[in-house]
Amino acid sequence: MTDIIEKYFPNLQHTQKQHFDALWDLYHFWNNQVNVISRKDIDNLYLNHVLHSLSIAKLLQFKNQTSILDVGTGGGFPGIPLAIMFPNAEFHLVDSIGKKIKVTQSIAEELHLSNVKCTQERVENLTCQYDFIVSRAVTILPDFLKWTQNKVLKFSFNSIANGILYLKGGDLSEERQQLGKKSFQYGISEWFEEDFFKEKYIIHIPLGNKPIESMY
Repeated sequence: MTDIIEKYFPNLQHTQKQHFDALWDLYHFWNNQVNVISRKDIDNLYLNHVLHSLSIAKLLQFKNQTSILDVGTGGGFPGIPLAIMFPNAEFHLVDSIGKKIKVTQSIAEELHLSNVKCTQERVENLTCQYDFIVSRAVTILPDFLKWTQNKVLKFSFNSIANGILYLKGGDLSEERQQLGKKSFQYGISEWFEEDFFKEKYIIHIPLGNKPIESMY
């Protein structure tokens, strides 16, 4: 079932493969109790949710000790797949809906993901700062920027500046214009050939300083 993951990430460790394999049964089990993925979409788990989340790993290889906040994580996307991919980075998954966080927490515990922390909370109430904030289309970009204000650490040590990595599809030109900040748009179809990824993007909003080895 994880062939689509190994197609694009052929160098996975054995433990990572085991974790990705386990997601199928875990999400099917939990989705029968709590609807964290559309019933019509659950059989597309690996393409539409896991691989979509992992597009961030094509843009950026998180260095060890990088801290990442996943806002509106729902059932754990993109946070759970990224935590499997980057076991030496630290992930904080938050959602305001308790039953969704219960699912995410249970899956993280089943997989023994010691680099994952799950919290039921509104992001505005968090007081910590992180290297990156990730999310999958929970609202329009200007509103998301307001929600996450002052939650990004300024010192950048990855290959791109600390900031927001936002997964969203469609024409985002107006939203990006309303940001009042520089942003960069990356087409996921540059990495993944499946039709699902056409017009799906990662938006990077730099909020930290420019790293010494910058990609721009």
